[in-house]
Amino acid sequence: MIRKLTLSVLAAMALSSGAALAAEGGHVEDYAFSFEGPFGSYDQNQLRRGLKVYTEVCSACHGMKFVPLRTLSAPGGPGYTDAQVRAYAQQFQVLDEQTGEYRPAKPTDHFPPSNMESAPDLSLMAKARAGFHGPYGTGISQLVNGMGGPEYIASILTGYTGETKVEAGTTFYENTAFPSGWIAMPPPLMGDDVEYDDGHATDLHHEAQDVSAFLMWAAEPKMMARKQAGFVGVGFLVLLSVLLYLTNKRIWAPIKGKRNQA
Repeated sequence: MIRKLTLSVLAAMALSSGAALAAEGGHVEDYAFSFEGPFGSYDQNQLRRGLKVYTEVCSACHGMKFVPLRTLSAPGGPGYTDAQVRAYAQQFQVLDEQTGEYRPAKPTDHFPPSNMESAPDLSLMAKARAGFHGPYGTGISQLVNGMGGPEYIASILTGYTGETKVEAGTTFYENTAFPSGWIAMPPPLMGDDVEYDDGHATDLHHEAQDVSAFLMWAAEPKMMARKQAGFVGVGFLVLLSVLLYLTNKRIWAPIKGKRNQA
């Protein structure tokens, strides 16, 4: 009786977890980004390409109001010079709080906010979105693969099937990566949207990965510095452990010697 009850409970849990995962839906491709893993780092050329995709395509609707323009010249980022940052900033118009009028942006300003209320801000998108899900309630896959935010964004950008439907006057587009399977955002990338300055291949998957990497940097600009600090911290802990072990042996050696003689 107990065995049957246990099997019934386990079956119910399996069905409920399976239903929950099915409800989440969406297939997220596991892309190999250069910044993944403990020794990974941002690819400066990829960040520059991603910035170009964001500027020429995504910024028409989406903003990044939490990202200062000056960080484009910060270490570990796209590597712009101060002059390049000033020139890049001038293409945006920002509201001057003192005069109440719009003016060209400066490096001290932030990226403009989204132009549409329905378009989410992309400042923290790559950090906030979880692309990988393990067994229900455990998150094992996230421990192995990471949160998967950049993978989620790239999968959304490449997940359109071409099918559409209209509900309540709104057109929805079928997307294999979106949780519900249908998304209101039209396909933003076609595969030949930009021309890279470094001559890198331009296609849908490259553009999607490049802009996803850039948005990961926008959300985690100091990721590399934190990794280095982590390595230093681990190194100090290892050294401290060795010193404590040797100190312990030196302190207790005379006492252990007397015990052995006795």
